[in-house]
Amino acid sequence: MRQFIGMSPRGNLAEAISGLRNPQFIMLLSNNSQFEAHVKELEKRFPGVPSIGCIGMSYQTSVVENGVSVIAFYDGVTAAANVLEEVSAMPVKYIQRLERDVQAVGGSGRDTVCIDFCTGNDACVLTTIYTALRQRGISLVGGTGGEGRVSANGRIYQDAVAYAMVRNQNGRVKTYKENIYHQLGDYRFIASDTDRANYILGSLNGKPAKQVYKSILHVTDEEILTRTFQNPFGKVNGDDTCIISIKEVNGNALACFRQVNDSDVLILLELGDYQAITRDTIRQITQEFPKRSAVFSVNCLFRYKLFTERGYMQTYLREMATLGCHAGVVGYGEHYNNRFVNQSMTCVVFE
Repeated sequence: MRQFIGMSPRGNLAEAISGLRNPQFIMLLSNNSQFEAHVKELEKRFPGVPSIGCIGMSYQTSVVENGVSVIAFYDGVTAAANVLEEVSAMPVKYIQRLERDVQAVGGSGRDTVCIDFCTGNDACVLTTIYTALRQRGISLVGGTGGEGRVSANGRIYQDAVAYAMVRNQNGRVKTYKENIYHQLGDYRFIASDTDRANYILGSLNGKPAKQVYKSILHVTDEEILTRTFQNPFGKVNGDDTCIISIKEVNGNALACFRQVNDSDVLILLELGDYQAITRDTIRQITQEFPKRSAVFSVNCLFRYKLFTERGYMQTYLREMATLGCHAGVVGYGEHYNNRFVNQSMTCVVFE
């Protein structure tokens, strides 16, 4: 298979798709004001080709902040795209769509991946989707798009997750998740007084969450929102840690970007040597996939802001470009199999 990457910082779709021939699967990454027009035009140019899209920044060797990008796979791909609707209430109602697409595309965890763009309620969505994928051992990579809208096959949806089953006819696929944080000290908390619907973390070990965070890190209320770049929370999940970003202060509580439940075990994290960690990820991918035809990644908005503020973003993209054909989207939350994480990078590599 091969990957096409086309970009237009001006939002010119014709410019972004220039040179694209016979795509077998398309991803559209657009801006809010032009999203609807881009979805319609893309379907008009490539009718019937499976496609998904979302609103968000994209990147290859540079970042397109308010334009349009098109990432397409061709020459050896089998794909099917669709949506699960009503994700805020009952995404499982539409699970037969995914089950049919999994069956139609065929494949296994060795050569097939699910890529998704979601509008929200991500943890519930991923649990739902993974019930269909795990039977074949198929992995998932994706993220949350902006403005509460996604697209699939030329139509725009709200309160939905757009997904694509993608099978590499000529080789393997594998997903990766990169975490640039590690545990700070030996702090360990039991969450309580949570509001699952609004992602509110009320108390930690029986004390107001805001006060606990402030007292450990010696920050003011105003500094909490920027300090989360360096010190997010982590939810212990077996041998893994799911990163939880702080969204805002809510009285004596903290509003987060992912759901926290009563009795969840949380730890405090601190930023590690992200440049060395990036090099390790690239080295691992290179060793496991000596020949790569495509790499698609999702980088968190907070990682983008952190890397930009520290003057590392362009270096990061140049280093990722050594993998070959690499492109991706800046998400508002990252998906990895059945896990919804923050401040992470997830990616899928095609042989």
